[in-house]
Formats: sequence, structure tokens, C-alpha cells
Amino acid sequence: MKRRFQIVAVTLAVGFALSSCGNVDGQSSGSGSAGTAKSTKSTKSTKGSGMDMQEAAERSDGMLDAVLKEINPEVQWAHGPTTTGSCDVTRRRTVMTIVSAERRQSFLDQVEKFWRKSDYRIKAKNNDKEFPAVYAQTKAGFGISVSFRGKGQAFFEADSPCVKESKVADSTSKPNGPAYEGVYPLPRPNVHSDYWSTGAS
Repeated sequence: MKRRFQIVAVTLAVGFALSSCGNVDGQSSGSGSAGTAKSTKSTKSTKGSGMDMQEAAERSDGMLDAVLKEINPEVQWAHGPTTTGSCDVTRRRTVMTIVSAERRQSFLDQVEKFWRKSDYRIKAKNNDKEFPAVYAQTKAGFGISVSFRGKGQAFFEADSPCVKESKVADSTSKPNGPAYEGVYPLPRPNVHSDYWSTGAS
């Protein structure tokens, strides 16, 4: 009788232990799945390269510099505000050249062509005649976009994936016109281009 009681007690103890392990595994698996669904790109960037927010900002600057240099004829631009989250950073550029409604699609075509050539994935496009936009993403998980907003002003944004937290310094890229330091919001587009401003009122 005593031996039978010991066997039952051992069996119950093993059962509870296995049940407990199962619950822990289930919780870990669930948490991992949620993390992946939230941001698949951040895991690759943070663990793969060890990039911090300053390095991500510099990468974003390089992406913005590159696309603006590809636009022909050249447009004048100024820095927009830099914003940071808990583990990501966004750099912005504001185009000060007037781009008329009839030239906006040509502007976007040049940008999209360059991004495709750079092996960026085009994620979405807004074909609105007045406020069109193109959204792309790099293989490293950086997002980049160009959009037209009020008064036909073009805005570029580059967003980093989740990276290591760090301080972020101002961009070292030099605008090709007035810097508008300390000015926010920036003025509406005020630079005329014989090509880009054709037909603008």
C-alpha cells in the first residue's frame, strides 16, 4: 500500500513538471511570434549589423543624398526635422523648387526609376494627380518615400528599422540652397525652375 502511494506521488510530480514546461514553451513561442509580426526588419538590422541610431541616421542621409542627386534638372532642397522613436530614426528633406502639377509625375518617375535601379522594393504608390506619392523599402529594412503635399511641395522621408538606441546628431549633408536653420515649418516652395515649374501659377 505504501509503495503504491509512492508510485502515484512520483507520477503526479512528473506530470506537473511536464505541464509546467509546456506552459513556459508556449509563452516563449507566443512572445516570439508577436515580436516577429511586429517588426521582422528590426531583428535583422539590430542583431545582424549591430547598427545604432546615429549610424542609421547616416545611412538614411546617404539614401536621401543619392536620390536627390539623381533628379534632373536639379531641385533645391532643405533639411526637414529629424525625429526619433525608442529605437528608430527618421530623416527628412523638403524640396523648395516649385514642381507644377503637370511635372509631378515626371518627378516621381525619376525617383522610382532610381529606387528600382538601387534594388529597392516599391511598396506602394498613390496616383492622385494633386498629391501623388511613392513608398519604397531597402533590403536592410529602411523605408523611404516621396510625397507631394500642400502647394505641390515635395517631401522625402527615410525611416530606419529598429536599431540600438543612441544619440543622433544633426545631418552633415549640406543643402544646395538656404539652410533655414531654426525655421519650422519651412516656407512653401519658392524656387522657380524653367522645367519643373512649367505651368505653375
